[in-house]
Amino acid sequence: MTAPRLEIDLDKIYHNARTLVERLARRGISVTGVTKASLGSLDIANTLLRAGVHALGDSRVENIEAMRGGHVAAPMMLIRSPMLSQADRVVRQADTSFNTELAVINRLSCAARDVNRMHNIVLMVELGDLREGIMPADLKEVVRAVLRMPNIHLSGIGANLACHGGVSPDADNMSELSALADSVEAFFGVSLELVSGGNSANLDWALSGVDTGRINNLRLGEAILLGCEPLHRQPIKGLYTDAITLVAEVIEAKVKPARPWGTIAQTAFGEAAVVDCGGDMSRAILAIGHQDVDPSGLQAPCGIRILGASGDHLIIHSDSLHQAAGAEVRFGLNYSALVRAMTSPFVAKVIRDG
Repeated sequence: MTAPRLEIDLDKIYHNARTLVERLARRGISVTGVTKASLGSLDIANTLLRAGVHALGDSRVENIEAMRGGHVAAPMMLIRSPMLSQADRVVRQADTSFNTELAVINRLSCAARDVNRMHNIVLMVELGDLREGIMPADLKEVVRAVLRMPNIHLSGIGANLACHGGVSPDADNMSELSALADSVEAFFGVSLELVSGGNSANLDWALSGVDTGRINNLRLGEAILLGCEPLHRQPIKGLYTDAITLVAEVIEAKVKPARPWGTIAQTAFGEAAVVDCGGDMSRAILAIGHQDVDPSGLQAPCGIRILGASGDHLIIHSDSLHQAAGAEVRFGLNYSALVRAMTSPFVAKVIRDG
């Protein structure tokens, strides 16, 4: 079988998604299955739908187009603010988009009017993480403008945390989002169908037994695909953490000195060289590198240590096992490694189902 490759176990992904859908349903919260890490994989998208997700969300209109082209039947959400240059495509392909800029929403309104369809808008509110979001004090002004735009329906508000600033979802910021939803409805006499509290980082809060207020939706990707929560990268009880694994092939296996010799400068990627103690050591090179994966996000099997990586090479050491050329080594991945490996055309994607 070709290497490097990602082995994707759809049964385990189904189990993770179904488990989270059921747990959150008991809290009155639906799940939007996020497909961006899988590049809109039709197999993964359909697995999430079978598991009961409310809708599919992606940050790239290209992935939504791929799922539409593959006849994936589901509400589609663009969960990154649309580019002005892609407004026409967004309106044609996505039922809903998350927005923060009136200029963008106005362009979406024009595009929707041109094709005689309604486009749903979720306004994202800034709650401290300082990625995207309208400042809470400005929300009513933006809502007032959106409600005047033709072919635009304000379907809800949302927030995003723990991505840029590392701010954790908690009772305070989630209560603020609930209060903003109540305020918008009371002031404008509208009904917000969706109050999207955040992403996989919200799970500890949502499942802790606290009052979840108006929050009725979470956008989950990492927790489903990797079985971990993003705040501390801890496994989620009852979920598989090995639904996706990376397999790479050994292309060189030799005993070499542990320390490089000569004048030491920066590595190929501008890092300081890591120098081991003296003596000789077994070293193996795998045919994968920075171009294909985030090496710092790989979880090596027991007994193997990652020594470093260049653009196309991953160097490992094993005290007890000599890796011969042609041997394969399996790695777990964090979210950063998964996203880069999924994006690489040089990493095969192998689906395992049933």
